Amino acid sequence: MTDRPVYDVDPWCVREPELRLDRLTQSESIFALSNGHVGLRGNLDEGEPHGLPGSYLNSFYELRPLPYPEAGNGYPESSQTVVNVTNGKLIRLLVDDEPFDVRYGRLLGHERVLDMRAGTLTRTVEWSTPADRTVRITSVRMVSLTQRAIAAICYEVEPVDGAVRVVTQSELVANEALPDLGKDPRVAAALEMPLVSEEHVAKDTSVVLMHRSRHSGLRMAAAMAHRIDGPEHMAVEVESSPDVGRLTVATRLEPGQRLRIVKFIAYGWSSRRSRPALHDQVAAALAAARHSGWEGLLKEQREYLDDFWSGADVEIDGDAEVQQAVRFGLFHILQAGARAERRMIAAKGLTGPGYDGHTFWDTETFVLPVLTYTRPDAAADALTWRHMTLPLARERAGQLGLAGAAFPWRTIRGQECSGYWPAGTAGFHINADIADAVIRYVDATEDERFEREVGLELLVETARLWHGLGHHDVDGVFRIDGVTGPDEYSAVADNNVYTNLMARQNLRTAATVAMRHPDLAERSGVTAEEAASWRDAAAAMHVPYDERLGVHPQSEGFTDHARWDFAATGPERYPLLLHFPYFDLYRKQVVKQADLVLAMHLQGEAFTEEQKARNFGYYEGLTVRDSSLSAQTQAVMAAEVGQLDLAHDYLGETALMDLRDLARNTRDGLHIASLAGAWTGLVAGFGGMRARDGLLRFAPRLPGGITRLAFRMRYRGRRLRVTVTAGSAMYELLGGAELTLSHHGEEFTLGDEPVERPVPVALGLPRPSQPPGREPAARRAGPATRDPGSSSPAG
Repeated sequence: MTDRPVYDVDPWCVREPELRLDRLTQSESIFALSNGHVGLRGNLDEGEPHGLPGSYLNSFYELRPLPYPEAGNGYPESSQTVVNVTNGKLIRLLVDDEPFDVRYGRLLGHERVLDMRAGTLTRTVEWSTPADRTVRITSVRMVSLTQRAIAAICYEVEPVDGAVRVVTQSELVANEALPDLGKDPRVAAALEMPLVSEEHVAKDTSVVLMHRSRHSGLRMAAAMAHRIDGPEHMAVEVESSPDVGRLTVATRLEPGQRLRIVKFIAYGWSSRRSRPALHDQVAAALAAARHSGWEGLLKEQREYLDDFWSGADVEIDGDAEVQQAVRFGLFHILQAGARAERRMIAAKGLTGPGYDGHTFWDTETFVLPVLTYTRPDAAADALTWRHMTLPLARERAGQLGLAGAAFPWRTIRGQECSGYWPAGTAGFHINADIADAVIRYVDATEDERFEREVGLELLVETARLWHGLGHHDVDGVFRIDGVTGPDEYSAVADNNVYTNLMARQNLRTAATVAMRHPDLAERSGVTAEEAASWRDAAAAMHVPYDERLGVHPQSEGFTDHARWDFAATGPERYPLLLHFPYFDLYRKQVVKQADLVLAMHLQGEAFTEEQKARNFGYYEGLTVRDSSLSAQTQAVMAAEVGQLDLAHDYLGETALMDLRDLARNTRDGLHIASLAGAWTGLVAGFGGMRARDGLLRFAPRLPGGITRLAFRMRYRGRRLRVTVTAGSAMYELLGGAELTLSHHGEEFTLGDEPVERPVPVALGLPRPSQPPGREPAARRAGPATRDPGSSSPAG
C-alpha cells in the first residue's frame, strides 16, 4: 500500500484524480452517500471490482445468536447485524460486446468527485476496450436529502473515436456475495443469503423486488424506474426474478450521439406493513421522484445543503487539509442524521457494516453536539428514537435488578447486543450521556414541547437508574461502584469520575425538570420525596482525588495501579486490545481513550483551571488512543489548557481519520464520531465554545499553524458567525433576536452590529509527553513530510 495522497485537497470537494485499486475499500466509504434512511457505499457503477458492496436501510437488521461458553444472568441471547440490502446502484455496460471493467482494456482517465455543496458523487471515465474502441462515461449519483426514500443516478455514454454498439444493464440485485472481513471484533458478522424473496414485478421500465429478512422477519422493498434518452432506434427490455431486476437498453452510438439513462431508486422497509402496502409505498416514492425529475432533485439537494451550510460552515486559513476535512465531516454527519427520523445514528452511519451497524454512546456524546448546533431537528429525532426504546430500556433494567431504564451499550433497535459485559453492560454511563444530550438540546433550542414529550421521561428514568445503582456509604457519601467508564482498558471500577459527574448532572436536572412540569412528573410517578432523593445523591456524589499526585484518578484507586510498560510495547502491538488480554490491561495504568479528560470537557465546572492542567498532563502520558474517539477530546482540552500546537496535532488526527485511513479500517465504514471531532476540535477547542443555562460562552485562541478561524452555528433560534484571528474575535448575528454571549469570561449583548473583542495570549506551558510512539503527527510539519500511518489509533 502506497502512502501517496489518494485525494486532492480541495475546500468543498473530495476528488480522486485516478482510480486506486489498492484503496478501493477506503474510497467506497469516503464516497458513500446517505440521508440517514438510505445509505449507498461508493461502489463503482458496474459493481466490479469492489472491496465491500454495501446498500443499507437504517435499522433494517438480521438476528444472529450470541453463544456463550458459560451462560450468565442478563446476557443477551442474540445480536442484531446490519443487512446489505438490495443493490440499486448497478449499471453495467458492454461496448461492442466487451464488458466495461477497469481491470481490462485501457483506462485512459478516471476521476471521482464528492461535491459537498451539491450533495453528489460524479464519476468521469475514458476507457478503451481490448479492441481499442474508446468511450466516455459520466455518472452522477445522489441520495436525496429532501425525498427520504429516493436515490438517483444519471448515467451517460458517448463514443470518442468512432461508432460503437452499447448495451447497458440497470439492475437491482439482492443477496450479493460479501468478502470475508476477518476476525477483528470491530467488523461485521458474516451473513449469507439474509433476504428471502416475497415478490418481483417488472413493467415498462420499472422493477419492484420485495424481500424479508430470514430471522428478524423485517420486510423491505426496492424499486427502480428509468428515463432513457438516446438515438431513435433503441431496444429496451425489462425482466425480474426473485433476486434480480434488470432493464436492458441496446443501441448504436455514432460520433456526437449519447445515451443518457436517469435511474430513480426507491427503498422502504417495515416490521408491520403488509406486502401490498410496502409495494405501494415505493411505487409512490418513485412517482414523486419522476415528477421532480433529475434536475428537480439536484435543485432540491442544493437548496437543502445551502440552508445547512448557512448555519454550519467552518472556514480555516493555514491548514488546507483540515479545511477540507471539517466540511467532509459535517457533510457525513448530516448524511447520517438528516432523514433518520426517529431511528438511530450508527457508529458508521450508513457508510459500512463496521460494528454490525450498531449505535453506541458515540452518538449522544460526539455526534449530537454537532447536530444540536448545526441541524437541531436531526438531534431531536435521534433523542426521540431513544425515547421510543424506553420500554426496552426499562425491561433491561429489570433484568439487571435495577430501577429506571438501562439503555443498551450497543444496539440497532433498542435491545442490548453486547455480549461482553465488562465493556458493555457495565458501561452504564451511556444513560447519563443520553441525559446530557437531552440537556444540551433543550438548552440550545428552548424546545419546551420536546422537554415535556421526550426529555422529561428520559431524564427521570435515567435518574432512577443512578439512584438505584449507587448508594450512600456510612459517611453519607454517594458512591457508584463496579462500572466501566469511557476508557475500556479499565473495567468494573469504583467511582469512575466521568460517570459520577455525568450522573450528578443527570440527577440534578431530572429533579429540576420534574418540578418544572409537575403534571407530567406526577404521571411518571415522580414524588417530591423522590426528586429530593435525587438532589441528595447529587450533592453527596463522590469525586475521587489523589492528594499525593495532585490529580483526579480516573476511577478510585486507578493511580495506585502499576503503569503499563510502554517502552517494551512496540508499535506493531497497537491497538493493545488485539494483542494483550483484557485481564492485563484492566490492572494497569493505561488509557485506551480520553476518560477523565472527557469529564473535564463535558463537566468543566467541576475542576479548577490548575486541576485541568495537571490532570491533562498526567493522562497524556498514559493515553494510547486505541480508539478514534480520543483525539478530539484531547484536542479540546489541550486548547483549553494552552497547549495550542498540541491541540492542532490532535485536531489533524481526528479530522483526517478516514481521508488518510489512519486506523487502516476505513473500509468498514467511516468513523462518524471522529469526523464530528473536526468540528468539535475547532469550535469547542480553538473557539472555546461552551453552552449552559442559556449562556453561550467562547474563549478563542489559535495555534501558530492557523491564522484565521470562522464558524457558523445555531443557538436558540439565532444564527451566529464567529471569526477568530491571532489578536481578536469578531461576533456577528446573522439571524434572530439579540443574544447575550461571553468572551473569555466577559458577558456582552450581540445585536445587529458585530462585536469585536481582543484575544488574550495563552501561557507558554511545557508540552506534555505521550507514551513512546503514540505522539500525534505534527501538523505544522506540512502534509508532505508526515507518514499518515505513523500514529495508528484503532477505530
